[in-house]
Amino acid sequence: MNPKVLFTSESVSEGHPDKICDHIADAILDACLEQDQYSRVAVEVLATKEHIVLAGEVTTKAKGIRFKSIARRVLREIGYTDASVGIGCNSCKIDNLIKQQSPDISRGVDASFDEKKLGAGDQGIMFGYATTETENYMPLPIVMAHKIVRYASRLRHEGMLPHARPDMKSQVTVDYTDPKHLRIDTVVFSCQHDEGITDANMDEFRSFLKERVLDPVVESFGMNLDYRAFINPTGRFCIGGPAGDTGVTGRKIIVDTYGGSCPHGGGAFSGKDPTKVDRSAAYAARHCAKNIVAAGLADRCQVQLAYAIGVSKPVSIALETYGTEKVDKEKILAAVEALFDFTPQGIIDRFSLRHPTFRYQDLCNYGHFGRPDLDLPFEKLDYVEKLQEYIRNH
Repeated sequence: MNPKVLFTSESVSEGHPDKICDHIADAILDACLEQDQYSRVAVEVLATKEHIVLAGEVTTKAKGIRFKSIARRVLREIGYTDASVGIGCNSCKIDNLIKQQSPDISRGVDASFDEKKLGAGDQGIMFGYATTETENYMPLPIVMAHKIVRYASRLRHEGMLPHARPDMKSQVTVDYTDPKHLRIDTVVFSCQHDEGITDANMDEFRSFLKERVLDPVVESFGMNLDYRAFINPTGRFCIGGPAGDTGVTGRKIIVDTYGGSCPHGGGAFSGKDPTKVDRSAAYAARHCAKNIVAAGLADRCQVQLAYAIGVSKPVSIALETYGTEKVDKEKILAAVEALFDFTPQGIIDRFSLRHPTFRYQDLCNYGHFGRPDLDLPFEKLDYVEKLQEYIRNH
């Protein structure tokens, strides 16, 4: 008997300590860009028991931005209104250690080494990925994991999830043994709760979460309901948020992208303005991969971009289609190199990443890609016909 082919991805809610930090960092970024679209921002945040630390570099012409007030507003919106919940938006201590960007870095970005335009904000490698597994061209495990915590958080805000607190984690294991008939093997869900949930009524709380959160999400994908479920497997989960675990910006990079279905270059997104290719080039790589798959050129596609600091053009572009390509990979790569502008300025302009209506904090929770709730420019299928035409004519 052949062994099962399983793959697992995880997600976390907006109340997870690391995601609090991502949210605050991106809220500061948005505040700077709202007044000065050329702001240079690289903000890092640390959250622990009743204490937030803001650090990093900001160079902006924006005036009157109150970094501490932004942090308190984010905590309040999430639901952290008291220290007993995990952290108090009004009671916690906040240290602001943000300083100006190094002039050595700024020099290499403002005028690139190879062209008279914006250079890459740092060296590094970025990946984009797409698959026909789901309607939004994302891997099924990460999409389902995101939806579980997103749906549970929405119910919590609407008062329809009694006893639930902001900190939550999900994990979904998909059975790929029969690629034409995927099944859900296991779902793990941990939900922070108030003191009203005790050992005596924990089983009742677990049943409630399965019926109100897990089963509806699984059913929304048309998947099987006979999956294994581990709900709050440690039992009591009252102490959560920064009171239970220290949070840091950029520690959920796999959650932010493809749930481990493809490699990750290592660079985080949140708190970084679009001159940082860690963020903008990852968006461009996703856009490229998604359009390749949507154009019918491959069923799975991974695009890798590599940059040198201060140089505008990528030093390499690599393509992987896992044997699912419908035309020669060399032709697809040639089309990519001919059609897509991967310079930082080209990416910023194509996706309007400095436009005041683009809110980076909207992306900090529940993944940056394949978002059905957001109209994202790098999720558009606007290069499908261009790719198909190029392939036909070459």
